[in-house]
Amino acid sequence: MTIRLGFQIPDFSYGTDVSELFPTVIAQAREAEAAGFDAVFVMDHFYQLPMLGSPDQPMLEAYTALGALATATERVQLGTLVTGNTYRNPALLAKIITTLDVVSAGRAILGIGTGWYELEHDQLGFEFGTFTDRFNRLDEALQIILPMIKGERPTFEGKWYRTREAMAEPRFRDHIPLLIGGSGEKKTIPLAARHFDHLNLITGFDELPQKVDAIRRSCEEVGRDPATLETTMLLTAVVDPSVSLDQIPAERAQRVAIGSPESIAEQIKTKVLDAGVGGVTMNIPNNTPGVITEVGAALRAVLDA
Repeated sequence: MTIRLGFQIPDFSYGTDVSELFPTVIAQAREAEAAGFDAVFVMDHFYQLPMLGSPDQPMLEAYTALGALATATERVQLGTLVTGNTYRNPALLAKIITTLDVVSAGRAILGIGTGWYELEHDQLGFEFGTFTDRFNRLDEALQIILPMIKGERPTFEGKWYRTREAMAEPRFRDHIPLLIGGSGEKKTIPLAARHFDHLNLITGFDELPQKVDAIRRSCEEVGRDPATLETTMLLTAVVDPSVSLDQIPAERAQRVAIGSPESIAEQIKTKVLDAGVGGVTMNIPNNTPGVITEVGAALRAVLDA
């Protein structure tokens, strides 16, 4: 697994008829693939997020969409950023991700987290609970999912989940890359150091050096070489030289790069790569055909330098 440049699709509000919605998704994924992006991600949500729009705006179910994208692409890795553990039984999720890996010929990524969007839980009937509840549920789920995707048949009895010789067949490979998103130094980063291949940092530019240090400490505590835990930062690229940073809400400004593709690439080099983070996963609001290609070319020049 190598993800230095990821493309996230967080928004399906294209201003088109619904019949054109998924063709637009396919076009974006294919352009990202051709532009040299390593992975394409969709969100695992059923409603649009409050910082992006109203709940009733278009939102596709993640794994149905990824299965379709697997047949429309050839090279790019595919996953969620990230799966909400609370939305699916873990044995079912193991079956879903191994199926996606078969359908995509070994390109699936299992991104997973605790789940956090309370409105979805309340309206759709998923149990929410406290953050501690959700974190403990994720810990139990991993004790089922990780053995199953390796071909083992776990029997497990926990507070939240139970299985008896659960299996997931067929499988394309014995290891599906595992990704977690976040930046919490007490829970998320230590969990990433114990179990995950990739940590997608959701934090501000100014905090990246501190997070890189926390990753190093957590890896060393469990006897892991920090270089074996890949890292990216999640950010938004606003490809519009006419937009200035003071037009961006303060709470988002630390996770936004603005300007021409070349300027965005330079900002990412100085603020992300030079801080010790391995790469970026980005979304590009209101992008038009060709923009993904231009940004990908500028970033590849920086990443491959």
